[in-house]
Amino acid sequence: MLSSLKIGTRGSQLALWQANWVKRELEKRYPGMEISLVTVKTIGDKILDVPLAQVGGKGLFVKELEEAMLRGDIDLAVHSMKDVPTEFPDGLGIHCITEREDPRDALVSRGVAFADLPRGARVGTSALRRQAQLLALRPDLEMVVIRGNVETRLRKLDSEDLDAVVLAAAGLKRLGFTDRVTEYLPLEISLPAIGQGALGIECRLDDRAVQEAVGFLDHRDTSFAVRAERALLWRCEGGCQVPIAAHGRVHDGILKLTGFIASVDGARSVKGSLSGGAEQCETLGIELAERLLREGGRGILEEVYRREFSGEREIPV
Repeated sequence: MLSSLKIGTRGSQLALWQANWVKRELEKRYPGMEISLVTVKTIGDKILDVPLAQVGGKGLFVKELEEAMLRGDIDLAVHSMKDVPTEFPDGLGIHCITEREDPRDALVSRGVAFADLPRGARVGTSALRRQAQLLALRPDLEMVVIRGNVETRLRKLDSEDLDAVVLAAAGLKRLGFTDRVTEYLPLEISLPAIGQGALGIECRLDDRAVQEAVGFLDHRDTSFAVRAERALLWRCEGGCQVPIAAHGRVHDGILKLTGFIASVDGARSVKGSLSGGAEQCETLGIELAERLLREGGRGILEEVYRREFSGEREIPV
């Protein structure tokens, strides 16, 4: 058995909560093991005055952690799965995915539900995905891009004179902010980000000892669901900030996957679902992605890349 483990994490309050949760679970499993946290600042933590979609796309919150792992400075890294790109540097990969917390988005306002927000209400969000879905239902809303950790974005409800902000329910629950939630948005209103609510543990592919030590944290049904969501994202050539959403759920060995692609303003969108055996999760994700791309998603995404990322991008046929 390993005598020690170094866990890499970002320094935000939520990231530290997540890393400490993994640390506690490992300590309960291996009482004699020395486990420490190593805080690493990522580019996504450093650039806070630019919308994520314009910063550079993939790996904004994981790249520096991966570099530390490849150097041997840390043994593993704990990520929010919604921040993890679908491709990894050589020698690294996600080894286990933890049981998912509430995957929904949550509305924080001054007691006003989403449907009752006044016309022209200012709503803060950090994701094109949320913006697209909410504008599809309420094109009158003014969407305001907000960045920062959970506490910072909650404060911006007042400091930016907003009517509401939308954040992941999982982070609010983990940090004890459930009293701030006005409404948990149904999946029919806001389909979550790929992997939202689940944690991923990344490690070196050749480090069998670390893989064996953390393997018990893998939650089989969550892993199937998230792997399906990520396969859909991979096939659509999407990064973490592209307006693509997906949610999978496993019941009695059957995985139901729902996916969504939209223009940033929500005016154009395509949505669909399919079901199949959970162990075929990646195949299901790719199959649903192919369907969405055929039904209009390809043209929508190419337009998003032209407008939001200032460049042409052809989604492979």
